[in-house]
Amino acid sequence: MSVSTDPQKIEELLTRGVEEVIVDNHLKEQLSSGKQLRIKFGIDPTSPHMHLGHTVPLRKLRQFQDLGHQAVLIIGTSTAMIGDPTGRTEARARLTKEQVEENQKTYLEQASKILNMATLEVRKNGEWFFPMSAKEFLELTSLVTVQQVLQRDDFRRRVDDPDHPLSAIEITYPIMQGYDSVMVKADVELGGADQLLNLLMGRRLQRKFGMEEQDVLTVPLIEGTDGERKMSKSFGNSIALEDAPEDMFGKVMTIPDSMIVRYFTLLTDLSMDEIQKIEGTMKEGGNPRDAKARLGWELVRMYRSTHEADSARDAFDALFKEKQKPTDIPEYKISGSMSVVDVLVSSGLAKSKGDARRLIEGGGVKVDEVVVEDPEQVIQPTGEGIVIQKGKRHFVRVMRDS
Repeated sequence: MSVSTDPQKIEELLTRGVEEVIVDNHLKEQLSSGKQLRIKFGIDPTSPHMHLGHTVPLRKLRQFQDLGHQAVLIIGTSTAMIGDPTGRTEARARLTKEQVEENQKTYLEQASKILNMATLEVRKNGEWFFPMSAKEFLELTSLVTVQQVLQRDDFRRRVDDPDHPLSAIEITYPIMQGYDSVMVKADVELGGADQLLNLLMGRRLQRKFGMEEQDVLTVPLIEGTDGERKMSKSFGNSIALEDAPEDMFGKVMTIPDSMIVRYFTLLTDLSMDEIQKIEGTMKEGGNPRDAKARLGWELVRMYRSTHEADSARDAFDALFKEKQKPTDIPEYKISGSMSVVDVLVSSGLAKSKGDARRLIEGGGVKVDEVVVEDPEQVIQPTGEGIVIQKGKRHFVRVMRDS
């Protein structure tokens, strides 16, 4: 595959959704030279699910692919067993080798929605770390000083915090990530803005091994649906790639207006000219809801299909603009009667009885359009059943199991 040196495409690659480039002039020269570069991005399969936050660096990797460069996706089958300590106040839960292997299967399936898998080079860092002897690992760690590792603010804070100690194994994580760059001979490494010191470790180790140092490109961490904290399943503010189309669309419609342009820029393929037009329309008094609907449609189309994007938009419009219930409400059958709390849990609308009670206390549950106030309210369906609604978008029709 030939390498494109189109100056406009290179400029967008280096500026759109980019936080920092080290070294900017050198990378631009490399991209303009026509040489095929090896572009590394590493991801630890610490869970089986990806969300839109994960797609920001993956989309940047795809841009390099589209210019004809060799993308190298590192699956951290070894590093995931430690867990990246970046930005954390305590150690991650340790994963087994079996858990990591299972998680990485779904990571590749989901990454295929973004990357060109036909040209992608996939490597697992267990290839070089699992066979490594203790002597070899000690020799590797001897190339880096503790002072260099402790340049990280998050590490320094935990050194002085007796309640959240920093383990020795966590200190080795950036060294292992840096060694990945040596093993795959990376010319460029991508990562989130919070990964900068890990990425610079790759440059340091390549220098130690007599290699030309990789350039580094960091991308922003995108905020979740709350518009404040970074997108994370643990914060309850994420939009998963595996979300049902209606759920993905509905979650997009809940983001703060201030996040609309940022989401379009980092998460979609719309041109910057078109994004600026959308921004201009909102500044002139246009309804931000229309922009969010376009955003939701684009994201569902990208990760599902045009048909499902249309259906998700229509379902949302019917529910919120026309105040209609969805026509395909799932049914749940019970024998006799049950409390509304028990129905919420057993039907899957709530995770636990405590969760169900909190939903009711917050006014988030309705039975046949009436807000539930008593958690012990009894549900006793007859005829066409009783419709229970959680929040704005989740329904179940409770039927008698005859």
